[in-house]
Amino acid sequence: MESQLTTHHRRVETEVLARQGLRLPPITLKCLRTAGIYCQPSVSIEHQHLAKKYVLRGVESGGAVADVGAYASFVGEQGDALPWLQRVDSIGVNGVHAVVVAPVLIRIQMLRIERTYDLLITRHELSKSREGQRPRLESSILFYGRRGGLEMELWGKDAAFCGTVCPVFYTRSGERVALPSDFQDAATRITAAVCCVGCRHCHLLEPNLITTERTDKPNGLDVNEERSASVDAVVSGAA
Repeated sequence: MESQLTTHHRRVETEVLARQGLRLPPITLKCLRTAGIYCQPSVSIEHQHLAKKYVLRGVESGGAVADVGAYASFVGEQGDALPWLQRVDSIGVNGVHAVVVAPVLIRIQMLRIERTYDLLITRHELSKSREGQRPRLESSILFYGRRGGLEMELWGKDAAFCGTVCPVFYTRSGERVALPSDFQDAATRITAAVCCVGCRHCHLLEPNLITTERTDKPNGLDVNEERSASVDAVVSGAA
């Protein structure tokens, strides 16, 4: 009976970890708040009314100070860079940097405490549902590395190596744990992100290239058209 309860608790913990991200103790959360680091790893289900479909929404956010760093972002299924939907600028640093929407998201989340790193890679997709019904969010863990080490001060004297190195993770028995090859580049990028003191830019999401051809997106709304519509509405109201 006790073994069954233990197995059940572990399964629940795994599900929570996969869906919500790294579970940080209160003292770590307090440290991040004191340092002014805001990291939002959550994934939400959103409905596109024009396209009449559901998508997933995530936020690239985080940054670092010398002693600690936290960051969360997203890549494609093969580890490829995703275009952001919207870049977010703010007066503060180490906060929200961009928003992304996609049918499937791979979340990359990392926490750094000096030279010790935790890395969580999770997959998020929508479950199949009947027409008109809201789908469920299905999440699974692809990689979870705890207390990895990297003996370099990427936030200081070794900053030149940012984007080229990442921590090494081991099992409890001392065996090295290999990162999934598809996400090696994303791991090096987020390692640089949790060492980026006063971060103001994106490390994983990339600019969304806007094309003049619109035949492939009949339900899309051009930004200029949207602005023109808003101006017309204001003028009409004033009249």
